[in-house]
Amino acid sequence: MDAKAVGNTIAALRRRAGMTQSALATALNISDKAVSRWESGLGFPEVTQFPALAALFGVSVDYLMTGERKGIVLAGNILTDTVKNIESYPEIGMLSSITSVSQAVGGCVPNTAIDIAKIDRSVPLTAIGCVGNDAAGRYVTEQMQNHGINTEHVTILADVPTSFSDVMSLPSGERTFFHARGANARFSPEHIDMSALNGNMLHIGYILLLDEFDKEDAEYGTVMARFLHDVQERGICTSIDVVSDNDGNYKKTIVPALKYCNYAVMNEIECCSIDGFEACDENGRPIVENIRAAMEKIAAYGVKDKVIVHCKQAGFCLDVASGAFTVVPSLKIPAEEIRGSVGAGDAYCAGCLYGLYNGYADEELLRFASAAAACNLFADNSVDGMRPKNEILKMEEKYGRLTL
Repeated sequence: MDAKAVGNTIAALRRRAGMTQSALATALNISDKAVSRWESGLGFPEVTQFPALAALFGVSVDYLMTGERKGIVLAGNILTDTVKNIESYPEIGMLSSITSVSQAVGGCVPNTAIDIAKIDRSVPLTAIGCVGNDAAGRYVTEQMQNHGINTEHVTILADVPTSFSDVMSLPSGERTFFHARGANARFSPEHIDMSALNGNMLHIGYILLLDEFDKEDAEYGTVMARFLHDVQERGICTSIDVVSDNDGNYKKTIVPALKYCNYAVMNEIECCSIDGFEACDENGRPIVENIRAAMEKIAAYGVKDKVIVHCKQAGFCLDVASGAFTVVPSLKIPAEEIRGSVGAGDAYCAGCLYGLYNGYADEELLRFASAAAACNLFADNSVDGMRPKNEILKMEEKYGRLTL
């Protein structure tokens, strides 16, 4: 053990808990001077004091002694989805029937975190974002807590509602979103205690839908870029996701953040929109050479490790260091088994993050992520279709893969 490192860990945990040195001393029935010596790196707690400290701060003894970060932090959009299944999308002024309505969680944070929790409950997960002081905020927070996700860093705002989306879902699985920004529009780096980031990976989304993070920054280009820089300075790997926004300035808003990303995950439209590539041909098939060229441009903007892109037909991974480009077609799910695709991008991202967290090779990562995304097709909402890891691994054998 290194006394200075242990002292820094105790100090960070104490501040996160909102405790003074005196309050910590009182809780442990020791002197203020003892706590001060620990935090200055001039001494260690007694061996018998480590379990009490760990219990007080809600961490493991190993973490106190080594400062090793474990787990994934999910930050960004938190919202509720009202999923409305419709028979067809009407022309303006026309009517289409709604066949069913359901409520579910939505947004990068709950979707991705709950999906990872369902894949493997052993991964430590932390949610960071903002909700309103309302029934929707309590609903989405409770749903995350029910899956073992740490929500103590979700900020409740008293004067704005929880963000929500009305999701119009077609029988084909295609969907359209009508979104109210709500509390997400207020979420900013000020709501994040950097000293409390215990994970070794932080994923944030969605760029183009986080108003405070999308703002310009004189030095870094955007507030998001500055935030990601600060996270990397703490030795934490960073990952971003993007939202498809008809009105978004993709290049201006996304590019500054790429320099401070270890991983960039997005769909083919978002990827190709940054530099104006055509993602699909007139028949809706992905133009692989264009997607690869767009991914190489993204890597050139500064992504450190991998660029990952997904579309309906396939997933693509560009390893920045080697230049290796990997393509894995999607699973061949029969149309009659598809109930929806709300949250499919987040499910794919969850599979990617799980694979990256566990050191999967690129092809293995894409195969796992595409199978995780396919699980999403078996439910109307964003998370109910996800399955445990052992079931996901069996899906390729059952369904096979498309041919590009």
